[in-house]
Amino acid sequence: MIAILENNATDDQIEKLTNWFEEQGMRCQLSRGEFQTILGIIGDTSKLDTELIGSLDIVKSVTRITNPGKKENQKSRNKDGDFNRSGIKTVGIIGLGLIGGSFAKAFKENSNAKVLGYNRSSSTTHFAMMDGTLDGELTGIITSADADGNVQTTQNVDQVSGSTLSDCDLVIISLYNQAIIDFVKNNAKNFKKGALVIDAGGLKRRICKECFPIAKENGFIFAGGHPMAGKKFSGYKYSTGKLYKDASMIIVPDESYDMFLIERIKDALAPCNFGRITVTSADKHDQMIAFTSEMAHIVSNAYIKSPTAREHLGFSAGSYKDMTRVAWLNEDMWTEIFMENKDNLIYELDTIINYLGEYKKALETDDPQFLHDILRDGKLAKEEVDGI
Repeated sequence: MIAILENNATDDQIEKLTNWFEEQGMRCQLSRGEFQTILGIIGDTSKLDTELIGSLDIVKSVTRITNPGKKENQKSRNKDGDFNRSGIKTVGIIGLGLIGGSFAKAFKENSNAKVLGYNRSSSTTHFAMMDGTLDGELTGIITSADADGNVQTTQNVDQVSGSTLSDCDLVIISLYNQAIIDFVKNNAKNFKKGALVIDAGGLKRRICKECFPIAKENGFIFAGGHPMAGKKFSGYKYSTGKLYKDASMIIVPDESYDMFLIERIKDALAPCNFGRITVTSADKHDQMIAFTSEMAHIVSNAYIKSPTAREHLGFSAGSYKDMTRVAWLNEDMWTEIFMENKDNLIYELDTIINYLGEYKKALETDDPQFLHDILRDGKLAKEEVDGI
């Protein structure tokens, strides 16, 4: 097997990756060139997951030199096999909206894990128990804490029979960004030692900066997460166990190239049937999300404000629907996200405003050749990025 590494891969990152291969019984040969670095992996590579290795942002490509045999079909795995591998028997879902509810349903439908949940509105939690998604409610959750250490919790677990965070091997927190940080801070001492805690927030820099040291101090493992999936409408009633099927799950671990941890996360999330696990840094995540997600929402939201939009009926088709799909959004959530990531978002806005100015200039100056050229530039950019 040959792994071609990115030019910016550091010695520390390469050493961590090499150590992981050697722990799998492989031998590694490193070859540094002027333009690329090649890592040769020698041994029985049939047990190595090339997609997982390729998900690292320091890995440009992975190629098997010989056919090691039939690749394992992940989607036909034994229902509880991945839980046996990861040691996860109980999953706690914090926040039962579209994202959290879909996580809960995926684990209920595709694993034998016990699924517990907590939602600010207890009626949603109880409904999820009645429809069979949850096996029980998480109690003893600290919902707020003041500077003097006074806390407010849900039900007192000494008086009410229930399950707590200390019962959960895996906790997925699906709240707004600030609420995620607050939840981890307030409940830090209640997570099970060694448990895996993953958030599902839309940005990663501030969440990871705040939560990584808390996790280390309190003996649990925190990883930033962002499922690249969603729907027009939010709320538990729109959640589905198939929401994440074939979607990408972005993971931001504290130790960027700890492949043991990345394997553990992949096994833990296997019931969700993600099509790809993408491993990156918090900075890279927020930079990319400004382009792939936030800009799409801003452009769509601005586009629909044209007075002409009110007369589109009978004149619109697929292009209009594509451009306006995400104009209808949750303004509270997106305001928080946009303001937190404003540096990356301003860069993308400056870029698109500059290019839009070129189209306007070509029209104002009656320059068809310039217009032709910049249209072709966009066409070629699309071919280069995504193909035809």
